[in-house]
Amino acid sequence: MKFISWNIDSLNAALTSTSARAELSRAVLDTIKGENADIIAIQETKLPATGMTDKHKEALAFYFPDYQVEWVSSVPPARKGYAGTMVLYKKSLQAQMSAPAIGAPDTMDAEGRLLCLEFEDFYFVNVYTPNAGDGLKRLADRQKWDACYADYLSGLDQKKPVIACGDFNVAHEEIDLANPDGNHMSAGFTDEEREGFSHLLAKGFVDSFRYLHGNVEKVYSWWAQRVKTSKINNSGWRIDYFLVSDRIKDGILRSEMLDSGARQDHTPLVLEMEESK
Repeated sequence: MKFISWNIDSLNAALTSTSARAELSRAVLDTIKGENADIIAIQETKLPATGMTDKHKEALAFYFPDYQVEWVSSVPPARKGYAGTMVLYKKSLQAQMSAPAIGAPDTMDAEGRLLCLEFEDFYFVNVYTPNAGDGLKRLADRQKWDACYADYLSGLDQKKPVIACGDFNVAHEEIDLANPDGNHMSAGFTDEEREGFSHLLAKGFVDSFRYLHGNVEKVYSWWAQRVKTSKINNSGWRIDYFLVSDRIKDGILRSEMLDSGARQDHTPLVLEMEESK
């Protein structure tokens, strides 16, 4: 099976805007369409609580006409048009969707950050992990999220294998960002966030990219939009992941980043797994 994960940074902008950036986003959608994945996970949809408009649905169906769509958006008391996740899966597949609350602090459980699909042989989990924020003002809450999420994923793994993906908002090791020395106190590379990710992996999961490729350097999934030369200079971070249950790691066939062209911000990830016997 083939899976794709992408932080789109506003589904509305990607599908309906006429800006130059939106054109770049639609080029990425064309790339994703060409992969013909079985399941596609999208983060940071920024949709309203009511979900997609008819215009959104029509535009999305242009790219992915043969897919069922599940989504969860930010709802009160969380901010409007914030975060949000979505999963598209081929209509030939059967799945049960849930958007669980995991006991996260503040409004995190209401921000549409977690969407799970249960298939016959595995769970597929799409996550948009909260950012620690400017000045690390949300770091303590982020640490609690990480612990809750690790427990949630581990609980699923006790029932059947898990494939978990998304924007985890952490570069796990120094090799996962271009400039580690100057970022040890930056959101996404604090000791606390890195330890939280290590704790998650220790519960029985592998980072599929590292498992397949080892310590390949200068391979990133995100380049800052605010720095115009970040992608040209490949000054990026690897903060997006496909994790799989340890017991199915030998089924990993492909795990890599897709080319997003000139578009800065996140690039899509692709994972291919052997079909279960």
